[in-house]
Amino acid sequence: MSRVGKLPITVPAKVEVTLAADEITVKGPLGVLKQAATSLVNIKRDGDKLVLEAANDSQAANAMSGTMRALLANMVHGVDKGFERKLMLVGVGYKAAAQGAKLNLALGYSHPVIHEMPEGVKAETPTPTEIILKGVDKQKVGQVAAIVRGYRPPEPYKGKGVRYSDEVIVLKETKKK
Repeated sequence: MSRVGKLPITVPAKVEVTLAADEITVKGPLGVLKQAATSLVNIKRDGDKLVLEAANDSQAANAMSGTMRALLANMVHGVDKGFERKLMLVGVGYKAAAQGAKLNLALGYSHPVIHEMPEGVKAETPTPTEIILKGVDKQKVGQVAAIVRGYRPPEPYKGKGVRYSDEVIVLKETKKK
């Protein structure tokens, strides 16, 4: 049995979980998230906890119980506290500005890079070289962060580019004659 799938999910008082046959809905102070239910996993409510268990002894049901548990735990955390990803811009003249639902990036190209933010993800720029992405859906926030990083990934010789705040870039030594 999946060790992750055995852990119960604690549901805070301000979060409401609705279990239906085909969909699981999680409502909280920050928003609403929905997830399709699967017949391989049985979900039971035990007071303020959600307990997941595999419906049968198959390997697929075992794997899916751990996956569903992680997805539901992320949904509960997202609608309660939200998720955040920080990006840093390293390089001369590299800067970012959040303008409503758009993120305007100057990354050393001859043109500005303008990224449209998807529904449910907000961008903040406390300083011109720092971007903070916030949202309730962990997957969406991470995907937007990866797309923004992909506009100018950190290069290995000087470390210039867009990087995650906790990312460590190992710099290469330049070629010697």
